[in-house]
Amino acid sequence: MKSLSLNVPDEQAQAFAKELATLLQKHGVEVENKEAIDSLLPITERVKTFDDAVNILGVEHPMVTMYKAITNLPDRTNDDKHIIAYAKLCIITAALNEGWEPQFTEDEYRYFPWFVFYTQSEIDEMDDEDKEGIRVLGRSGLSASAYAGVAYSLTSNASSGSYAGSGGRLCFKTRELAKYAGEQFLDIWADYVVGF
Repeated sequence: MKSLSLNVPDEQAQAFAKELATLLQKHGVEVENKEAIDSLLPITERVKTFDDAVNILGVEHPMVTMYKAITNLPDRTNDDKHIIAYAKLCIITAALNEGWEPQFTEDEYRYFPWFVFYTQSEIDEMDDEDKEGIRVLGRSGLSASAYAGVAYSLTSNASSGSYAGSGGRLCFKTRELAKYAGEQFLDIWADYVVGF
């Protein structure tokens, strides 16, 4: 067996690791330290599922420990779906941010996924491409509102107006990560924001 050691410039490491992983897999080459190659891949390539996020953080991470404690409570009901979703999103956010945490300084930007509620008539007018990825949730009434931890949803006059705010635990260091998290983990976000 022959071994190979390479030095790759930091700015090219992610692209190189992605191509190398594809090439090695294509040729059936076993890698002794696969984790080293994987760690060079972009975080969005490594975190595709909730379990991926848990594996990135490790079972000893405080948020993973908190999640396990909540999910192992003996008297859990389906009413705590939004709490479980929040715990999952905290883990996913921490994994995707790779150690970055907001400092809440004036010059710091933080990003959050943004979700839009559509009426049925608006959905009916969309073409198939626009409908892709939409999860339909209905709510109508005069001044209906839902407060859920760091998420807030307000509707007035049959869902014609909205306001949303978010707390620091679920913010991302880049716009791209926020968009990725919102799209990749849409079902978990829906469970968190709507909670039923």
